Amino acid sequence: MSRSIIPDLKSYTVWFLTGSQGLYGEETLAQVAEQSRAIADALGVAAEIPVTVQWKPVLKDSESIRRMALDANADDTVIGVIAWMHTFSPAKMWITGLDLLRKPLLHLHTQANVELPWATIDMDFMNLNQAAHGDREFGYIQTRLGVARKTVVGHVSNPRVISQIATWTRAAAGWAATHNLKLARFGDNMRFVAVTEGDKTEAELQFGVQVNTWGVNELVEAVDAASEADVDALVEEYEDLYVVAPELTKGAERHESLRYGARIELGLRSFLEAGGFSAFTTSFEDLGGLRQLPGLAVQRLMADGYGFGAEGDWKTAVLVRAAKVMGAGLPGGASLMEDYTYNLVPGQELILGAHMLEVCPSLTTAKPSLEIHELGIGGRDAPVRLVFDTDAGPAVVVALSDMRDRFRLVANVVEVVELPHPLPKLPVARAIWKPAPDLATSAAAWLTAGAAHHTVMSTALSLEVFEDFADIAKNELVVIDENTKLREFSRELRWNQAYYRLAAGL
Repeated sequence: MSRSIIPDLKSYTVWFLTGSQGLYGEETLAQVAEQSRAIADALGVAAEIPVTVQWKPVLKDSESIRRMALDANADDTVIGVIAWMHTFSPAKMWITGLDLLRKPLLHLHTQANVELPWATIDMDFMNLNQAAHGDREFGYIQTRLGVARKTVVGHVSNPRVISQIATWTRAAAGWAATHNLKLARFGDNMRFVAVTEGDKTEAELQFGVQVNTWGVNELVEAVDAASEADVDALVEEYEDLYVVAPELTKGAERHESLRYGARIELGLRSFLEAGGFSAFTTSFEDLGGLRQLPGLAVQRLMADGYGFGAEGDWKTAVLVRAAKVMGAGLPGGASLMEDYTYNLVPGQELILGAHMLEVCPSLTTAKPSLEIHELGIGGRDAPVRLVFDTDAGPAVVVALSDMRDRFRLVANVVEVVELPHPLPKLPVARAIWKPAPDLATSAAAWLTAGAAHHTVMSTALSLEVFEDFADIAKNELVVIDENTKLREFSRELRWNQAYYRLAAGL
């Protein structure tokens, strides 16, 4: 019954562009094409790069560059372009094309050879291999035009270069995902909560996401329409995948609650599929005719790649969906997360993160327990949910906040740890982590930045992916990591305030 909506990243294409000019003659240009194709091929076979790299013919004039930009914009499978100036490509030729280009750009500053051929180098070699100054011309025009891009320096045989390019392709895939994202909100935000609010119109301009609301009882109709046969099949799937609590098994006193949880999943999945949605929100204050707050259904849909935000938090749902796509094929997962409470024992400071029900099982490699417990909030029947501990290891938590004149991403590098002690009376999925550089600095910086209490936790992605995503989006990102010092962090926020207001123009 589970159906992943995480795309195969190989279905996405990045074009490899090479700049030159007609001055060098056909023989030299043929060498340029041969060598640039070899570099594109090296990128294409690199196992770490998850997308398809497609070589394009050498660009030698303004019209071909303009046409390339328009064609890239029009091709939905193209999520970005990599550009390299093999020889010297006069930058005025690139002005119109760069101005038109709407796809993410990576500037690869490389050359065909690793080592200089010291004994044989001559002027023919120098005329052919001019990236050292050809790329500087290209860098100038990008900066003058204010073009957002990532710059990677080095030969493609260097694993560091491949890793940086691979990371950028994942960020570009996340950018493509938000620009094809339709998000369904069932009900509104939790009443009186500030941080989950936001400008949905500006979000569509900034990230491409469509955020709209549907009445919860439209979902209820889909839930009630689930057939008994489909419910039977889904319950059998639950029994195969999870450790089902005895009271939920067939014939037990609470088995009907499990069946209703299955109905919610079937109805929610069918509603999202019919509308082409890949992210959604719910709110325990707006459940309409639902008998349970969706828990198990939300967890399983997140595991299939849907973005989710609790209490109407559509911004976090967008982040979860982007993280799901960017992490495709990597070990680990991504989920809605919320900082709940602390362990403040000196030298043992930790954060306990969880949510009422909705933490994605992609964060664990263990077999979750399928349980039912009273919620104490929402005024409905006890909901079913998966209970597990997040796997230990490095992770990043990221929040998206509306700062009135812009959106701000805040990222904290963390280390998820094994539970120091059992949590036998906490019947929710959870994570325990140690934030960098320490809890006091991390929390103070987080609060100073006005970051949200809902986050996406990713155990699959590095901080660099989110940095690249923010650069592509031209969106503010502030980082809390092992190098963070509060005085400098506060100063950065003040500088950013001025910069982003000036960058937005009058």
